[in-house]
Amino acid sequence: MNILVVGGGGREHAIALSLFNSPQTKQLIVAPGNPGISKFAECRSIAADDIDGQCNLAKEIKADIVFIGPETPLVLGLKDRLTELGIKAFGPTAKAAQLEGSKSFSRNFCDRHNIPQPKFKYCYDLETAKKEIKSLNGYCVVKADGLAAGKGVVVCDQIDEAIQASKEMLEDNKFGEAGKSILIEERITGVEASVFAVSDGENAILIGTAQDHKRAYDNDQGPNTGGMGAISPAPALDEVLTETVMKNIVIPTINGMKSEGMEYEGILYAGIMLTDDGPKVIEFNCRFGDPETQVILPRLKTDLVDIVKKSVEKNLNNFKIELVSQKAITVVIASKGYPGSFKKELVLPSLDKVEKLNEVTIYHSGTSLNKDNDLISNGGRVFSISALGKDVKECREKAYDAVETINWDQGFYRKDIGKL
Repeated sequence: MNILVVGGGGREHAIALSLFNSPQTKQLIVAPGNPGISKFAECRSIAADDIDGQCNLAKEIKADIVFIGPETPLVLGLKDRLTELGIKAFGPTAKAAQLEGSKSFSRNFCDRHNIPQPKFKYCYDLETAKKEIKSLNGYCVVKADGLAAGKGVVVCDQIDEAIQASKEMLEDNKFGEAGKSILIEERITGVEASVFAVSDGENAILIGTAQDHKRAYDNDQGPNTGGMGAISPAPALDEVLTETVMKNIVIPTINGMKSEGMEYEGILYAGIMLTDDGPKVIEFNCRFGDPETQVILPRLKTDLVDIVKKSVEKNLNNFKIELVSQKAITVVIASKGYPGSFKKELVLPSLDKVEKLNEVTIYHSGTSLNKDNDLISNGGRVFSISALGKDVKECREKAYDAVETINWDQGFYRKDIGKL
């Protein structure tokens, strides 16, 4: 099969590598890709959100399937455009991708379908936000309504903190259009976990669980990031709880979307809080997570190409997805200063020693090449170092040995990923 993968981060590196390892893959092109991906697939320098460019590339290579990695092209309707061209694409339509693209849509949808979630208030202006914040005594979560690259969420303890976060979004334009309206949510407590399912519009099958570490620093301190590491399976989710999430959240979401004329195909990522009242939805994502993909796909025993084909052919009924028994963790190495301001184009250390380690994979999240062909940093999150092991202890040892071997003194990483 000729396969096009849209995207160029650590998630797409993991997706592309899984597809490359399938005997069904004849040609694999990734756009824009990155230097890590270019070692096994052809990369084309077309931006993920260049909808015309991606469509033209799919036509040029006669793609059998296009795997859309990031959320932005999905929300912009890349799946819809490809479908119009007669090209099969893995992922939801623009309407269905509203589950991630608009937090107000997602919250209202859950209300309509009795899917458990926190209470929330939708705010267009600071005065409305202030009233809601004060009613919660500042113990709340402030969220930009639109896409903000995983950074438009502020967990607050105090009134002043929450008002400041609301002001930055609504009046200071911190997240542009994404923050023109915000949600003030009650702050629920419990352990977080992520459940990933694949859907064909009617059926949904579990593909894996993970726990993401969002805060920048150890012990969940510091600002929210796009994710500093992950572990799979999620330690807090046993078989019974996972089944509860599928039954009470994932399946009703797929059924609800179909009933509203927005059949949901592709990956549904449900971010869950395990509260005393049971699992509740923190957020939905309309694609694989980053860095969760880097721990979910290495545990996949079933051919990813088969999973994608079954989804786009609407044929997931009775399909079985098998996972290996091993655990996986990934540790993100980020540029110092992330998620705030940081330097780019810093020359990175050699990866030769690490690339030879057994059951360790380096996924490139934010790298590029300079004019001298040196590997340089090109983003806040630079590498995801993933390891497989018989247990979490072995995974941690392998991953952190690799991170320390890289020894990039202009980067930083959390030392407690997967720590139980």
